[in-house]
Amino acid sequence: MSTSSVNSLKKRLIWRILTFQVLLLMAVIAGFMALLTRADLGGKFLDADGASVAAGAIRSGPGGGLTVVETAQLLAMRAESPDFWFIARNERGDIIRSGPVPDAYRSIGEHLDRIAFGDIRDSAEPYTLSSIVRSVSTESGTYTVLAGGGRLWSASFAVFLLANLLLLPIVLIVVLIPAFAIPIIVRRAFAGLSDMVDQARKIDVDRRGARLSDHRVPAEVRPLVEAFNGALQRLDEGYERRQRFILDAAHELRTPVAILQTRLESMDAGPLRNRLLIDSNRIAGLAEQLLDLERIDRDDADFISLDLVSLCRDVAADLAPLALSAGCDLSFAPGVDQVLVRGDAGAIGRAVTNLVRNAIEHAGGLITIRVERGGVIEVTDEGPGIPERERERIFEPFHRLQPRDHGAGLGLHLVSEIIGRHKGHICVVDEPSGGACFRINLPAV
Repeated sequence: MSTSSVNSLKKRLIWRILTFQVLLLMAVIAGFMALLTRADLGGKFLDADGASVAAGAIRSGPGGGLTVVETAQLLAMRAESPDFWFIARNERGDIIRSGPVPDAYRSIGEHLDRIAFGDIRDSAEPYTLSSIVRSVSTESGTYTVLAGGGRLWSASFAVFLLANLLLLPIVLIVVLIPAFAIPIIVRRAFAGLSDMVDQARKIDVDRRGARLSDHRVPAEVRPLVEAFNGALQRLDEGYERRQRFILDAAHELRTPVAILQTRLESMDAGPLRNRLLIDSNRIAGLAEQLLDLERIDRDDADFISLDLVSLCRDVAADLAPLALSAGCDLSFAPGVDQVLVRGDAGAIGRAVTNLVRNAIEHAGGLITIRVERGGVIEVTDEGPGIPERERERIFEPFHRLQPRDHGAGLGLHLVSEIIGRHKGHICVVDEPSGGACFRINLPAV
């Protein structure tokens, strides 16, 4: 189980609201039941089954009138309650009495046609006046039955039982509906936070200026959003200051480095001159790399259709003197006559140049530039190669294989940025003859 799932605020809110609701409902029900059991509602209720038993034992006589048949249900009722009695009247006005009818009810049979339902409680023992009135339909007709002397229930117990029957569906509704509704409500309340998280995931160093929206964000979270946006603003300002410094420093370096190179070229040939030229070229290359990073960041160059074979041939020609002065052999081996891609010729040329310069400085021996079909450029060398665990990290800015390596660690990062801007890919593979092979894949036209 993930940490985010365990610490989910939504889940905690849902469970706590549901738990509180259930506990509150249980407390209310318990209090209500305690009140019913302690309350004195007075008197006894008669079991309503007596009216149905009585109506089921009544039959219409052949010459009119009503008779009572001792059915099994009636016999069982009399066995349980010997004082069971009833008065019944049909729709025609026929009346029949059975059992020890109390004197108070003997004359009420004449008026049963005006009574459809009733529960009469007797408040004094032995509760002989407790009775019920029900209208019951049977196969022999419909009867209004006044019955008494049957099974008695406490009024509190009857209300308690009825309350349970009524509360059960209410409890189910009150618990089940919120169980489905509360998660939906909480999710909708957190919808603004989900949108904000999606916006935060899209923030990237290459897409500066983005800010989190506080639309539909709870008021309690808005200070956090404002603080985060403030941090983004400060980061953007710091990044802009750094970019301006890099750009200004690179421009300031170009002029003195160009003057230095001109003076070195006028010196007499010799090992010292060659060494100084290599060092000055490295400084010039660093200045150009800093400017290239700025150009990539602006991303304002127009892509055109260009030939990789011609471009790499020019790079090889330009870098041949540098390779020779460093004791390296530079070879250009195109596999085809022409490979067309769309891109920035200057940027791709600088990417290939950086790969060759990197090979000159760190590998030596024979360096080969190949161009193959499908927009593939390979720069191979005869050096010690690159350990597999380092093949992704070498494209990070300022990363070096060895702490004492020459250079600022920007060249390969610049290559990765340029190729990525062209929707391409660069990787390092083993060269069959030894050394490293930097392989660029660009979308071919």
